[in-house]
Amino acid sequence: MIAGKTVVYTSGTFDMLHINHLHMLDYARGLGDILIVGVNTDELVIRHKTNPIIPFEERIALIRALKGPDIVIPQDSLIHTDKVAKLRFDVFVVATIGTRNTTISKNRASMSCIFPMAGA
Repeated sequence: MIAGKTVVYTSGTFDMLHINHLHMLDYARGLGDILIVGVNTDELVIRHKTNPIIPFEERIALIRALKGPDIVIPQDSLIHTDKVAKLRFDVFVVATIGTRNTTISKNRASMSCIFPMAGA
């Protein structure tokens, strides 16, 4: 919490931005007062998936152009412990695709929420 405001954090690659991304960001926005969005860097994406179609600088610019996020930052790691301490977020929103199992690591956010990205 920052100055009595609930801080929400979510992140993703946002490659080929689509409607489910927007739904997730709206959902996250509704959970608090300040929305911080981490955009996965190209290096992070390549380590865990394949090369992104849209370069990082364009993906982060697209998310910054949206009205929902208050702060948009690069995300270069999937380990969130340091982010929780540094950004002091209260709610951590994780998106899943379909019925894929998602494990939310134990972090110091006071609440973690799963947003189902149906059909993404």
